[in-house]
Amino acid sequence: MSETDGEIAESESWDVAAVFSGGAEQHVGSFQFNLAEQRWVWSEEVARMHGYALGEVEPTTELLLSHKHPDDRAKVAEILERVQTGGLFSSRHRIVDADGRIHWVVVVSDRMTDDDGEVTGTHGYYIDVTAGIQSDLTTAMASVVESRAVIDQAKGVLMAAYGIDADRAFEILKWRSQATQVKLRTVAARLLDAVIREGLAPDTVSAIDHLLLVDGPSEA
Repeated sequence: MSETDGEIAESESWDVAAVFSGGAEQHVGSFQFNLAEQRWVWSEEVARMHGYALGEVEPTTELLLSHKHPDDRAKVAEILERVQTGGLFSSRHRIVDADGRIHWVVVVSDRMTDDDGEVTGTHGYYIDVTAGIQSDLTTAMASVVESRAVIDQAKGVLMAAYGIDADRAFEILKWRSQATQVKLRTVAARLLDAVIREGLAPDTVSAIDHLLLVDGPSEA
């Protein structure tokens, strides 16, 4: 590879890093597959994604497959068959590094050609998107927990108002959600907002005060 080619490749690597990982270049690495020699070449970053130092192992198709997550291995095996005949591919899948850590990666490729336009192999990038996916999962889980809390609070209001159990209260919220074509969490939040805004009748507040302050039955 000429010095100019190396500069271009370095520039392209930074561009891909900036797009996929906010400029975090360490999360993007390059690879090549030479068709005639059936030989893989990894950059330092791709080797590290698989849990190795650069040059510690010789990347082969068998080694690549051994690092694919068991649930993704069959899909990637089909992709690698196309690669070995000069085919293009793109994929998002999981790899398991040498220490057993799971990485979500996006892999994109393009053909390598000689001066006559003949396909000589495939080259492209691994983009480690694990951090982004974990962040998305954390955000999603936080949203689920928040939604559950709001729904539970609305259920409690209905249980107290109608003297019903939690299952019946949930059925009422679900019915209202279906009837209005509004998400269940939104229905629950609106009910809570209305109760807080409108308040409770004075008699109800007095009854709650009494129940809160009266000593309950002593434990046996």
